[in-house]
Amino acid sequence: MFRWLRADPCFVMNVCDYLLGGKPTHSTALLTLHRRYSYGDLKAAVARLTGQLEKRGLQHGQRVLLLSEDGLFWAAAYLATLRRGLVCVPLPPKLAPEELDCVCALAAPALVFVSSRLACTVVDRFLPGHVIRDTALVDDDSSAHPSTDGSPATQPDDLAALMFTSGSTGKARGVMISHGNIISNTESIIQYLALTSRDRVMAVLPFHYCFGTSLLHTHLRVGGSVVIEPRFMYPELVLNRMQDTKCTGFAGVPSHFQILLRRSTLSKRALPDLRYVQQAGGQLASTFIRELRNALPDKEIFVMYGQTEATARLSYLPPRFLDSKLGSIGKGIPGVRLHVLMDDGQPVAPGETGEVVAEGPNVAHGYWQDAEETARCFRDGKLYTGDLATVDNDGFIYIVDRAKDFLKCGGKRVSCHQVENVLLDNPALLEAAVIGEPDDVLGEAAVAYVVPRDTKDRPSLEILKLHCKEKLPPPFVPKRFVLLKSLPKNSSGKVLKAQLKTSVSVAAI
Repeated sequence: MFRWLRADPCFVMNVCDYLLGGKPTHSTALLTLHRRYSYGDLKAAVARLTGQLEKRGLQHGQRVLLLSEDGLFWAAAYLATLRRGLVCVPLPPKLAPEELDCVCALAAPALVFVSSRLACTVVDRFLPGHVIRDTALVDDDSSAHPSTDGSPATQPDDLAALMFTSGSTGKARGVMISHGNIISNTESIIQYLALTSRDRVMAVLPFHYCFGTSLLHTHLRVGGSVVIEPRFMYPELVLNRMQDTKCTGFAGVPSHFQILLRRSTLSKRALPDLRYVQQAGGQLASTFIRELRNALPDKEIFVMYGQTEATARLSYLPPRFLDSKLGSIGKGIPGVRLHVLMDDGQPVAPGETGEVVAEGPNVAHGYWQDAEETARCFRDGKLYTGDLATVDNDGFIYIVDRAKDFLKCGGKRVSCHQVENVLLDNPALLEAAVIGEPDDVLGEAAVAYVVPRDTKDRPSLEILKLHCKEKLPPPFVPKRFVLLKSLPKNSSGKVLKAQLKTSVSVAAI
């Protein structure tokens, strides 16, 4: 559907122009905690930061770090970078110094956009002339007039961003996302969500995360608006703001929905303006999907699947199939073909397990300066996701687990996700994560880290073990259960199982 983005050599659309072109000046683009910003405000901010980039004379394709909280500065810096034909490298604001050094060594950035609050993290890494702070949006600097030049000609395969992610080894890898990748994925998401200028999304996801960036892309493209909400640790405040700002959409990863369903008043709220919710960033257990359906009976619920290596989105389950295909990620989004293949490259039969393989114009160009991993995951224009799945007789796909999240207990392959789903059937639990540890008898044994819904009325470990014994084969039953106040997560809300394995930042009850 979107093959023209790569195939047409005359196509020269720049993502910044694609997102902002033709938008009414006074329409709302962004709402922060303290202010509303119109499309006119955003365009002016982009022009001003573009002028700063022009003054520094960076060359096409050079990398620019973006280290800031979500807001006008983040959006303007990101779009200005793309407008000048540079490559944006967005990073989490709380990135550890050693991780920042690793990214800098790999990406060799020529400049950094940084908020004043975070400037101390880059002061020793960049010369003053290579740092642009958020104060550039208000400084009276006559030498940095807002740019009036048009955007440089951009081809679909020109890089727009390096989105850093960690693989199974924990090594930082920069996914190479092009202008064509972003435009094709944005068009596809807009189509299946039926987004219009009337849509306003509640964004609790950070913009440096590809899911969060996709919210910015899609809503700016249609002339809608984005409500930036950094206070998800107080879910009632989020729900209040959703009502006050008349949000039509909400997007989150599993942990967001688990908290909203079991630690907030979501099910008691009318939310008359809410039209849909999007869930991606990992599998939400079926028990939570049923709870979400009951909490929001008159809303459209989109269960989706994606990877950073696919720009953002690969598949979705149409809301009308939520009951009949419970647990499925659906089929490929418009313009994307998904296959579930055996090791020999042949499609699986219904019920068999294979790897999810994707092809389409949203598939990234590989990993920055990592030929080995690129050759392993990107082959013949296809993305080998590393996710194992089955298909049913109607072609709907069901993720079983990540290949690296299988344990081998007593000679049997055990899916961590399967055990987690069984644990979460217990309404007394909020979250669960299962990992493996060496065992003299089984070779490897499952260990369950669980978070109670109410820390004052938590279930006994014996009850949890009995619950698992009733629903799982003996080798699958966790050997140990550990009660935690919360699971360690990254800035996007995803569980960090590596920290559970090393007992880093794990607060036991």
